[in-house]
Amino acid sequence: MAAAWFNRLADARKARGISAGTAPGTRVHPEVVEAMREVGVDLAGASTTRLTADVAGQAQILVTMGCGDECPYVPGVRIEDWPLEDPREKPVERVREIRDEIRDRVQSLLEREGWRGP
Repeated sequence: MAAAWFNRLADARKARGISAGTAPGTRVHPEVVEAMREVGVDLAGASTTRLTADVAGQAQILVTMGCGDECPYVPGVRIEDWPLEDPREKPVERVREIRDEIRDRVQSLLEREGWRGP
């Protein structure tokens, strides 16, 4: 959800987000697909990516969501941890709340970095 919000709200000439996880599933969870579809973002065909040091090394900022010691350390990459609840298998009402919290955090990050889109 964070990468989808990031890419929707960021100025694509300045920044883009990629989604990766330390233990990614084979697909985006259905409750996440449903909640994001409600705001016009279709994640049904989105792929999953494993978070490796090579993937993290492409970033200026690595936003983590509670992966702790499993997160790769990459010198020179700033890490920002957002301790968010995993939406997997949560009722869609709770997934909506998590979705909106992620959107708010992404908006704050984009504003702070000067990457907000038009």
